[in-house]
Amino acid sequence: MHSQTYVKINGVTAFALIPNIGIETTLKNHLSFQADVSASFWKSINGGPLEFVIITPEIRYHINKDNQGLYFGGHIAGSTFKLQKWNYAETQYYQQGYNYMIGATIGYQKKISNKFLIDIFLGGGNQQAFYKGYSLYTGERVEKAHDYNKSGEWLPYRGGIMFCYTIN
Repeated sequence: MHSQTYVKINGVTAFALIPNIGIETTLKNHLSFQADVSASFWKSINGGPLEFVIITPEIRYHINKDNQGLYFGGHIAGSTFKLQKWNYAETQYYQQGYNYMIGATIGYQKKISNKFLIDIFLGGGNQQAFYKGYSLYTGERVEKAHDYNKSGEWLPYRGGIMFCYTIN
């Protein structure tokens, strides 16, 4: 077996103008490591910001030893954000902070040529956020929490179709 390394871009998030790029390399039979970055630079969506950067390192177990077909992954991710949460969409408030995510991914990789591969995946898990709330108009802090507000949810938070190019 020889090591394979792929560079990847997510076609689904690229369509929404939210780039998600990554690199995956084989560690040994059935195992690979992927690291990817997603970012949104939207200053305003319906009046509120949608800015974030998410970094996700992940270990993957591939059912087939050539990294084709079904795989399962586990990851710990982190992000920073400035956004208007879904339940604040009709308000003048936004949240700014950071979070971490611990979760799993299920996916399927299919080689389409000597150099190209498609990776279809969906992942999620538990996310824990630490943030402060601000006014869209004044920029002043608006909630009563002393340090950070906190929230945690179980969510699907990653997915798409990665178009992959073999670099070795």
